[in-house]
Amino acid sequence: MKKQIIVALALLVSSFSFSQKDELKDAEKAIKSGNYADAKSAIKSAEALIGSADEKTKAKFYFLKGQAFYANGTATNDDVNVAIESFDKVVEIEKKDGKSKYTDEVNETKQLMLNSILTKANKALEDKNYSASAIGFEKAYRMSPKDTLYLYVAASAAINAQDYKTSLKHYEELRSLGFTGQEMEYVATNKETNEVDVFDNKTMRDLSIKSGTHVAPKDKKSDSKAAEIIKNIALIYINNGENEKGLLAIKEARESNPDDLSLLLSEANVHLQMGNRDEFKKLIEVATLKDPKNPELQYNLGVVAAEAGDVESAKKYYEKAIALDPEYADAYNNMAVLSLQGEQAIIEEMNKLGTSAADNKKYDELREKRSQIYRDAIPYLETTLKFRPKNIEAAKTLMNIYSALGETAKFKEMKAKVDALQGE
Repeated sequence: MKKQIIVALALLVSSFSFSQKDELKDAEKAIKSGNYADAKSAIKSAEALIGSADEKTKAKFYFLKGQAFYANGTATNDDVNVAIESFDKVVEIEKKDGKSKYTDEVNETKQLMLNSILTKANKALEDKNYSASAIGFEKAYRMSPKDTLYLYVAASAAINAQDYKTSLKHYEELRSLGFTGQEMEYVATNKETNEVDVFDNKTMRDLSIKSGTHVAPKDKKSDSKAAEIIKNIALIYINNGENEKGLLAIKEARESNPDDLSLLLSEANVHLQMGNRDEFKKLIEVATLKDPKNPELQYNLGVVAAEAGDVESAKKYYEKAIALDPEYADAYNNMAVLSLQGEQAIIEEMNKLGTSAADNKKYDELREKRSQIYRDAIPYLETTLKFRPKNIEAAKTLMNIYSALGETAKFKEMKAKVDALQGE
């Protein structure tokens, strides 16, 4: 009786083996004919038995499963994930078994998949479909973990999609990896335009030097993205109401990089986001000591001073910003704003006056005072428009000032400009 049972079990195992092979043959045949639905069905039937198969059969199973779910590039996102996982198992099995019957083909297919995923992710980014782009670039990173830039782009796209949970997860992973995003840039000056061009590689740059179209070749590293990542982590925490976590993230980074000005500025911006203007001002002042020739730092101090009502200090900071960068349009614009601040109080005082001789005299004095305020603002507004000709608010303000001063020709000229800007 025992011998019969053993024989029966042996026959049963053998029939399972034949069933597996038949289903794998069916899947292979369906894949060759492009019938991926039938191929997936055959794979599903074989899957329950694959655990007891030998390594050779397992490798073939996962290879066919990957092909069936990839469906020659027509798969859904979920099916692509299954295909990637299956192909990875093929490589794992064959590496362990010391064979490579399918590995080369798997790697070729995965490269095609990666190219397709990147093409779709880039297209989604161009179309501002940020959610789809974030999913695509993360998938590309999981397929090629050495290309950490894909994860960075996925995090940035998730930010634009306002998917802060996903972006935070990606940024935290990038931080744990020590990602900086720095790359070697090969640059040279274009002799015709006198502009610095960045080349894809050293060979292309050197060829341009030899051909004589470019001069002054330089190799330099691109800016690090580490500070930006830390800042975004902090801002996401703050957006989630976790202010302490946000500040802690930046403080930890600054302790490791005390001379990193970008991290200092990131901490200042986080305090500004939280409404801590005194702390923001203190950090910006420290930054100006580290980088005294930075006009943006002076400008930011001017903004803080203006919001605190310290007009004289604000003017000094804006003037410093302009001295460092004579084309700093925002600084000129804000100087005009400061010049016009006293206008409302004068108008209110004028409206309260009566019709007596004394009141009429006072009215004329106030009107002249208001006109002087307008005249003081004009040069700043004109310079703003010189460097930023599409600033419609500056144009409107200047138009109204010319009207109030009775400068008809200039009013008409500025009105035409405003009308043109509004029509764009």
